[in-house]
Amino acid sequence: MRGQLVVGDRVLLDASFRVARARLEILARDGMLLWASEAAYSEGVTGLVKAAGPAAGLTRLAGVPLDHLAGTDDCSHMALQWVAIAADGKLFTALDAALMLVPAGDQISALTLAGAYRPQPGRGCDGLEPAIVRGCATAAIRSFLARVTCALVHPAGTAKHDDNVRLDDPYGAP
Repeated sequence: MRGQLVVGDRVLLDASFRVARARLEILARDGMLLWASEAAYSEGVTGLVKAAGPAAGLTRLAGVPLDHLAGTDDCSHMALQWVAIAADGKLFTALDAALMLVPAGDQISALTLAGAYRPQPGRGCDGLEPAIVRGCATAAIRSFLARVTCALVHPAGTAKHDDNVRLDDPYGAP
């Protein structure tokens, strides 16, 4: 698989634009978007490992540079990038995207992510069917948006996240 895939998804939030924008600013400052990115990228890689074998899993997220949330009274946006380390130790941009928030009614807003996703270069993903890579990229994007959506709609549960809590453990055991 060479090149990049166009990815995107949109979710409706049960929160007004004003409230959702204020919460999104807090989440960006507090590191929650970094945490959501790390978890989502790992889920996408896990899907690739199941489809292509262990070589596809020789990558990890190295950083998530975020721009400040910018916008107007009817649209807020932020550049989001996932920088990963490939199996050969080189950095590559796994995701270049825009995270956008817009009003979708009086008490509803829409959160959208649109961008370009790039699989790990080299032996890990070479020869994979594009549909497999697209499915894993889509799963990663949906996972990211689900985490951000939950934090926006239920802010009390995200005031301070614990990096030692495993997401797959319903009891939160480290």
